[in-house]
Amino acid sequence: SRVPSNSCSEPSPSSRWDCEQHACLIDGEMIDAINRGNYGWRAANYSHFWGMTLDEGIRYRLGTIKPPPLVMHMNELMDTNEQLPSHFNAADKWPGLVLEPLDQGNCAGSWAFSTAAVASDRISIHSMGHMTPALSPQNLISCDTRNQQGCSGGRIDRAWWYLRRRGVVTDSCYPFTSREKDSSPAGRPCMMQSRSTGRGKRQATQRCPNPQTHSNEIYQSTPAYRLSSSEKEIMKELMENGPVQAIMEVHEDFFVYKSGVYRHTPVMAGKPEHHRRHGTHSVKITGVMWVAANSWGKHWGEGGYFRIARGANECEIETFVVGVWGRVSMEDMRRRK
Repeated sequence: SRVPSNSCSEPSPSSRWDCEQHACLIDGEMIDAINRGNYGWRAANYSHFWGMTLDEGIRYRLGTIKPPPLVMHMNELMDTNEQLPSHFNAADKWPGLVLEPLDQGNCAGSWAFSTAAVASDRISIHSMGHMTPALSPQNLISCDTRNQQGCSGGRIDRAWWYLRRRGVVTDSCYPFTSREKDSSPAGRPCMMQSRSTGRGKRQATQRCPNPQTHSNEIYQSTPAYRLSSSEKEIMKELMENGPVQAIMEVHEDFFVYKSGVYRHTPVMAGKPEHHRRHGTHSVKITGVMWVAANSWGKHWGEGGYFRIARGANECEIETFVVGVWGRVSMEDMRRRK
């Protein structure tokens, strides 16, 4: 386990430990201020974040790079005027077809985790349960390397390009092994270039890195499409086609979120600037409120999920939202399940 290299180790409830040189990821004063205030959500003291500075949290627990302006201005789908319900969760509509939250560890690979999570759900939903893959983030982290940085960050538009052109295998075939930040900038070498054995074939040319798994089947998507930033358009897409992917800005108080409807608080406004950092992250929206699956494991938040204010572009979560269709053929529908 990680040995704390700074004064951000285990805090006592009443202590005010020295964090003047570097802001701690877990700040007792911030947690107390959030829980005393009327902010609509509760904060928690997560022991698995002890020993980490805020700078390390931003560097190792997020990992999505904003797309360039050309991609950010992709055509948006048109807005809708339909009346939509106030409650909806994808897992209720499509039981057994929506993956539980994942855990990226200290790998800044949210770009790969959110992409794999949304693609898995979409393929399961669009195939009506005939295909239910849990796709491999590691396949993207190690193999989607063109202008990507693996566990040091990446772009979701390039991840979707890879899923469309190359495809990825399942997590059981290519398990996640980059839980701790890799020492080399290149990270772990690709063990499975997802090239198929022939036209129309779905098997990779190599065997699975996990010798216990024999199915080296490749899964692909169609091109990703951007939704308008309208809450109604995002809700309609979510309810009709399944979970969507969203980019968001993570601030210092988001790391300690435990429950409720998150809004960024001003509790650190009076602190020096290094206590008020933010970085770019990507997540899977599964329900209206919004309800979203994070990739920090199930011990964080509401069983790995969080709720965040809807319709106000809180933390820019409605700025760049994408959907995608799984590549599913009639043959796939017939031969599986």
